[in-house]
Amino acid sequence: MAKVVILENVCKGCYLCVGACPKKVLGESDTLNAKGYKPAAVLNPDDCIGCAMCATMCPDCAIEVYK
Repeated sequence: MAKVVILENVCKGCYLCVGACPKKVLGESDTLNAKGYKPAAVLNPDDCIGCAMCATMCPDCAIEVYK
């Protein structure tokens, strides 16, 4: 099983990762980070297949994927 980690204080909430995820694992967080952005959040962790498309799309390198 793969694991996705969002570095919340690095994420600026562009949600490019949300659109890139084929399994709809990511979504919008309900909270604000230290910079005032709503970061992406892992909503369905059990569905992650470890493809790392989310991390590839992230312009801020705010996503880590572990297999």
